[in-house]
Formats: sequence, structure tokens, C-alpha cells
Amino acid sequence: MRVITTKAGALALIGLLAMPMSAGLQAQQPDPANATIVVEGEALPDMSAMTKGPEIKGVITARSGDKIRITAADGTSTVVYVNETTQIKGGGGLFGGKTKLGRDALLNGLPVTAKTMQAGSVLLASQVNFKGGDYKTASMIRTGTAQQFAEQTAATQALRGRMGDIDKYNIKSTTNVFFDTGKWNLTPQAQNDLCTAASAAENTDNALLLVVGYTDSVGDEEYNQVLSEKRAGRVINYLQQVCHWKPYRMLTPTGMAEADPLADNTTEEGKAQNRRVSVNVLVSKGLDGLN
Repeated sequence: MRVITTKAGALALIGLLAMPMSAGLQAQQPDPANATIVVEGEALPDMSAMTKGPEIKGVITARSGDKIRITAADGTSTVVYVNETTQIKGGGGLFGGKTKLGRDALLNGLPVTAKTMQAGSVLLASQVNFKGGDYKTASMIRTGTAQQFAEQTAATQALRGRMGDIDKYNIKSTTNVFFDTGKWNLTPQAQNDLCTAASAAENTDNALLLVVGYTDSVGDEEYNQVLSEKRAGRVINYLQQVCHWKPYRMLTPTGMAEADPLADNTTEEGKAQNRRVSVNVLVSKGLDGLN
């Protein structure tokens, strides 16, 4: 694991945090009503024509009517229908044993496992399961109090004001994980480093994580932008699903393509250093030191 707290790293974040909200840097706040989210998918066919489909595991990232989008740890998204025949069950934590619930329990940010029926490319969830503890976290994101989300609120307000510099945050540390050329798969070393970083950040009061993806100079600008976003997305999914970092303590990941290289892109060693995702631990100065 590589941890840096250099001045250069802080200067790079100044420009990133100064970007407007439209650039993609904002605290994750799923819309409770999901009124503006579009989840595209084919029409649901006759159920009598459906056969057993695949089991889908991931996080609910969007909802619209009778459709939900489930995003897996590798970044792939699947649209799944839910209807009156879908059994929705929460187990443990809030619910004790398995408890049947309504479709309104399927909140954005909730990790789920969906058993499906299939007709062509269309999937209908026959059963959706999730853990009570995960539901509590997703519910907090939707309806949390100011105290529960003090760190998120402070970060969002600062970003909304288009911060002119990094002085409103204390940068506690930065962990870099590295990738092969053109890839966004996490190596075992990267997986270990991410959970180590999350564990350390968990012990930091009011910490937020800012995840930023980068590439080397190989490839055109559009390709590298997409690649850097895929790398950031893979890291953020792993942090949440495996390392158990809470979504409401995460700033939306962003890709910076080949900007802000750590090393010289004219050498193979330098390029290897630049194919990275940086996980930055930030604490608002207004909250730093609060218990």
C-alpha cells in the first residue's frame, strides 16, 4: 500500500474539488422518490413464457416504476423487473429472521441478491433478498438525520459553494492502487490495500472518501476518460461491498484520464505509476476533531 500526504497531492485535489457539481463530484445522495431516474428495459413478457434465469448480485443504483437497476462489483448493470409476485425478504439485523416486505423496501444503495425468471433478455425477480444491516444503511441515506450525516452535509455544502481551495478540508491520507494497461480489474494487492485504507479511515472521525481514477498516456482522450471512470467505479464498488465502507461517507467517484500524472509517461515504469486510482481520506475542518 502506498500512502502519500504530499503537497503535490493536495494541489491536485484543489482543482478537482473546485469543479462544479455537474462535473460529477458530489456526495452520494440517492433520490428517495426516484422521480428523475430512467431505467431502460424491454417490456415484461407473459410470465408463462419465462424460465429460470440467473442470480443477480449487486447494489440497487436506480429505480423507475416496476424496474430496478442492479450494479455488480465489476461495474456491470442489469435491469430487473419486480411485480406483485416478487418475494422481497430482509434477514437479520432489523428483521430478526426472514421477513417479507413490499417493493418500497428496495432502496437505492441497497446490496441485494435477486433470483430471476427469464424470457429472452428480460429478467423478472422472483425473489430479492438483503441483509437488515444493509437496509438500515440505505434507509439512513434516504431519511438520515443531520447528526447521522454531519460529515456528508458539510462536504456537500462546501462543494455546492464551489470551493476555491482545499483549506476547507484536511487531507488525512491518500492510498493509490495500480492497474495493468487497458484494465480495470483489481489485483489481490489492490484489494488488500483498499480494505486496509478503509479500515484506517473508519478509525478517523468524520472521514469521507474521495475516489479518483487515472490512466497513462496510451490511448486517445475519450478512451482514457472512460477507462479512468471504470477504474474509479470498480474501486468504489469494492470499498462498499467488500470493505463495508458506508455509501453515505463516499463522495461520487470521478475519472481524470491522464491528468495529474505521478511519474513520467515516456517510460514504462512511469506509465505503471500513472495507471492508478487514488483513494483520498478527507475531513472537513468544520468537523475535524469532533467525536
